[in-house]
Amino acid sequence: MDIKVLGTGCPKCKALEKAANDAVTAAGVDATVSKVEDIMQIMQFGVMTTPALVIDGKVLIKGRVPSVDEIKNLLTK
Repeated sequence: MDIKVLGTGCPKCKALEKAANDAVTAAGVDATVSKVEDIMQIMQFGVMTTPALVIDGKVLIKGRVPSVDEIKNLLTK
């Protein structure tokens, strides 16, 4: 599973990255979490508000920081 956190480095983006890593650990799934900070790459996903969470190429959350449990539920669907 490939998880990307889209954001330019603001506190909310960092919070989403931490929550995504915590959710991966809690769910026990095999996934890699990476951060995308380049604005041109972020725009390729069609995202205008950050932070955003992309799982396996699909933008599932944008413009807010979800809870660890919410991310965990997305990972185990």
